[in-house]
Amino acid sequence: MLKLRLFGLVAAGALVLSFGCGGGGEEAASEPAAGETAAVETFTVDPATAASVSGKVSFEGEAPRATRINMSAEPDCHGLHSEPPTASPVEVADGSLANVFVWVKSGLEGKKFETSKTPVRLDQKGCLYTPRVVAVQTGQTLNVGNDDPTTHNIHPLPKANREFNKSQSPGASDIEATFPRQEIMIAVKCNIHPWMKAYINVVDHPFFAVTGADGTFDLKGLPPGDYVIEAVHETLGNKEMNVTLGDSASETADFSYAG
Repeated sequence: MLKLRLFGLVAAGALVLSFGCGGGGEEAASEPAAGETAAVETFTVDPATAASVSGKVSFEGEAPRATRINMSAEPDCHGLHSEPPTASPVEVADGSLANVFVWVKSGLEGKKFETSKTPVRLDQKGCLYTPRVVAVQTGQTLNVGNDDPTTHNIHPLPKANREFNKSQSPGASDIEATFPRQEIMIAVKCNIHPWMKAYINVVDHPFFAVTGADGTFDLKGLPPGDYVIEAVHETLGNKEMNVTLGDSASETADFSYAG
């Protein structure tokens, strides 16, 4: 009798397990396992209706004078320049403003775009960061290189992303970094050379640009829709403009700052 009772309990337990694990069949198998993230489908813009926004960032008035950088305490840096180098956060040429970050601030909510596999580069040359302002997508690789005969220290100061502080000796391999969260104007400094400054912008879509010496930008391949375009400058602040894009439309968004 005891053997029969034990057999009955084991059989009943096996029956319960078979219903608990096998019930639902295909539906249960489609659920992501604990700790896994369900795949998110990326949004593809239809080339037949893709639109664009282009423009120029101008500066009116007298631009502040660039300041001389005293590198005399660092012979390796000082020797790289025949004359004392200068720097200014407000870089103006013929009324055009450089180093302005321009991006689609809103209008793309709910859309996930494929991350670019092309790295963005930030150089250290002449003991200065070049370019002063860079931009990447979330997850896109930023390569930081050292072209100087001296050691540098790359120290971004994010608020939403993880801070890091890495030294890079002459001839060392590039430092590779990625940023998982969107964040605008992350300040970057060098703890060894306090005059060195740069900014990293991180966006969760590919529609952004940084103005060059001519102040122009071009945001191509946008899906039709209503957008807020924002221009961001490290010292002059932010400006916004509303833009509506129809199928295959090309609109202009010009920004102007004043001294």
